[in-house]
Amino acid sequence: MVRHYCGGVSACINSSWTLFTWNSKIRHLVNQGHAHNALLLFRHMKRTSLTPNNSTFPFLLKACATLSHLLNSKIIHAHVLKSRFQANIYVQTAMVDMYVKCGQLEDAHNVFVEMPVRDIASWNAMLLGFAQSGFLDRLSCLLRQMRLSGIRPDSVTVLLLMDAILRVKSLTFLGAVHSFGIRIGIRDDLSVANTLVAGYAKCGDLGSAEMVFDEIETGLRSVVSWNSMIAGYAKFEKYVKAVNCYKLMLDGAFSPDICTILNLLSSCVQPMALFHGLLVHSHGVKLGCDSDVCVVNTLICMYSKGGDVHSARSLFDCLSDKTCVSWTVMISGYAEKGFMSEALTLFNAMESAGEKPDLVTVLALLSGCGQTGSLELGKWVDNYSVNKGLKDNVIVCNALIDMYAKCGSFNDSKEVFYGMANRTVVSWTTMITACALNGDVKDALDLFFMMLEMGMKPNHITFLAVLQACAHGGLLESGLECFNMMTQKYGISPGIDHYSCMVHLLGRKGHLTEALEIIRSMPFEPDAGIWSALLSACKLHDKMEMGKFVSEQLFELEPQVSVPYVEMANIYASAEMWDGVADIRRKMKYLQLRKSPGQSIIQVNGKSTVFTVEDRKHPETLYIYDMLDAFTSHSKKGLLGYAEEILEGWE
Repeated sequence: MVRHYCGGVSACINSSWTLFTWNSKIRHLVNQGHAHNALLLFRHMKRTSLTPNNSTFPFLLKACATLSHLLNSKIIHAHVLKSRFQANIYVQTAMVDMYVKCGQLEDAHNVFVEMPVRDIASWNAMLLGFAQSGFLDRLSCLLRQMRLSGIRPDSVTVLLLMDAILRVKSLTFLGAVHSFGIRIGIRDDLSVANTLVAGYAKCGDLGSAEMVFDEIETGLRSVVSWNSMIAGYAKFEKYVKAVNCYKLMLDGAFSPDICTILNLLSSCVQPMALFHGLLVHSHGVKLGCDSDVCVVNTLICMYSKGGDVHSARSLFDCLSDKTCVSWTVMISGYAEKGFMSEALTLFNAMESAGEKPDLVTVLALLSGCGQTGSLELGKWVDNYSVNKGLKDNVIVCNALIDMYAKCGSFNDSKEVFYGMANRTVVSWTTMITACALNGDVKDALDLFFMMLEMGMKPNHITFLAVLQACAHGGLLESGLECFNMMTQKYGISPGIDHYSCMVHLLGRKGHLTEALEIIRSMPFEPDAGIWSALLSACKLHDKMEMGKFVSEQLFELEPQVSVPYVEMANIYASAEMWDGVADIRRKMKYLQLRKSPGQSIIQVNGKSTVFTVEDRKHPETLYIYDMLDAFTSHSKKGLLGYAEEILEGWE
């Protein structure tokens, strides 16, 4: 008797074991996740007089697939070739699956092609390989061959097709596979329906996701069905719908799991959803999910986004096993709110705790620096990126270009951009945006056309950056050229922001009628932003009648916003129509609207402070106004002295 240790469990290997016993032991080890020990056990089996059979090889091949170890795979393949089971359909299918999971797609295809007989599992194994590798052409070709051979696709086939399509997020292809699934009669398959719900949401079609979900009979829905729908709402930031869906789930006597809570919390990661997030947090505590690090990380993010950084920090401090994600979401929370001093302190504490900041951590700091104009800290992060070897990453360089541009250090933006070894579309777009932001319209257009000459294909964000530059510089002809190029040459459908730029540009040049025609021709309803752009143009060119019409649209869309009322009052005042001004003021008083005062921002010791006119809320108000009075007095004395010097010169 030989004693061997497998997976920490003492296993007695007896020479009297039958082949059935060996196969059972190997199968058990593979199913328990001890693939390496299963291969070791097979080595002992080979030392006996027993010969492996068609029940032995599939589990050995499965063990190799689990390990993704190519050498072991080749060895077992050699054993198969020496046996009389090399043409066995189950063994060969397992071999195709093994090579696919080892990343050896051509080896898998060679085995597949040589199979004398193939069943649905064989075809699905090969389809899986092409799906995971993103080879849609080869996938569709193989599917066509499968149907011509008389094999009827099943639900697994459709799931594989959807997996491939979701990797490229093609809504058109997903709809085609959906239709294909209906035609082959798997419309009622729950796994397919659940994947379709998740798939449509990921591809940006929430309406179709809801339609598929509603078509699943209530009694047939699973927790996965509800989770998929809630995750879809979370992706679109529809937190009210997500919570309502959760209520229906509970009414249906379904037991939520940790994925349900995570999806719900993700839907509440936005400023307006903090109250709903609190309710979900409370329910998560009752379900016992609050100890999970992923849930806590999402809660930290949710509270930070909702403006309650104190609660986020309390959760962070109570977290015993902090991961890199935990540190990063808390640093990001501080950075987004402009608390750069706290963000940097936590960043240093993260390193002191032995946790290595990753790419996302650095990007969070850079984003915060750009938002708050923290140039010195931004330069420190730049140097840190160089020292840690992160500046070789194109994403970091793109973030640095954006940060320097927002901080007003345009030359540093250009230095980073022109120093990049490789530039992506995002790099070019970010630099074009930086030029537009800093008023260098000529450079923005030059970069755009240079990008085209180098064979780079612009996306909708690139065109938005170019149109913003044209609007900023008042370049109507260039703007129209780029807008037409976007739609006609590149087939990109303009979004609301593209139309808004064109309205701003046309309005600035006095073409208000054309601007209004563009708004009316849009394939979607105009928002407040685009009407505001036209109202500003009406004010600029004293277009009273159109101003009245546009302001009415804004009053309906945003009745509690004071800006359009103030703009319209200014238009009346410019025309000396004081009755109109008085009427607007009466409306504002009735609606209790007040004009928002202008704000100034100053940064001291890494912390940003916002001031308004006659602001008395700052804790250092007395010292601030004492200093302002001193400055005022000093300025007056200086001005008086300067005037006396001039008078003396005249004498």
